[in-house]
Amino acid sequence: MTTSIRDFVKAIQKEMRESVDLLPDRASELLNQATALLGNCNDELRAADQAYKQILLHCLRTAEKANRAKIEAETSPQFARWQEARDTVKLTEQMIISLRQFLRTKEVEMRLSR
Repeated sequence: MTTSIRDFVKAIQKEMRESVDLLPDRASELLNQATALLGNCNDELRAADQAYKQILLHCLRTAEKANRAKIEAETSPQFARWQEARDTVKLTEQMIISLRQFLRTKEVEMRLSR
């Protein structure tokens, strides 16, 4: 079984959520992984967006009204793929922000404890 980008992102998310005492070294590793995955997430988002736009265009050409075409396109698997890709990008970006803030906080704590 192959591991998807989404699975890697979920693994990082799970570790961040369940870790009672996340060490700065591990947080730094997770930050590096999340940052590296962000490019892959953006690639998937672009591909999913293109596929969804093709379905939307087809629906706009075949439906009588634009609002019905949009609803029809939003029930497609391509739209679901686009939503999942968009949500994965947002989640990855937020994890990166959280990990950076965590590391900044730990750095301040270390300086103050000296």
